[in-house]
Amino acid sequence: MHGVNADGYLQVSGDDARRVARELARAEGIFGGFSAGANVAAALQLLAGEMRGRTIAAVICDSGLKYLSTDLWNA
Repeated sequence: MHGVNADGYLQVSGDDARRVARELARAEGIFGGFSAGANVAAALQLLAGEMRGRTIAAVICDSGLKYLSTDLWNA
């Protein structure tokens, strides 16, 4: 996309991505996959630090269906 720049990136562990994806399903009814968990985990990291008190939007574009046979849901 022309004119769009990224300000940076955050690394999120696989364990954090799994934990947050499971929490999204349990607490919010959002059945997402690894990327959903990673995106929200990164947003939570920002909100705990430099973005405290601000608003962050996260778009969750996948579902957890394709992960049913993986360790995401076999806990």
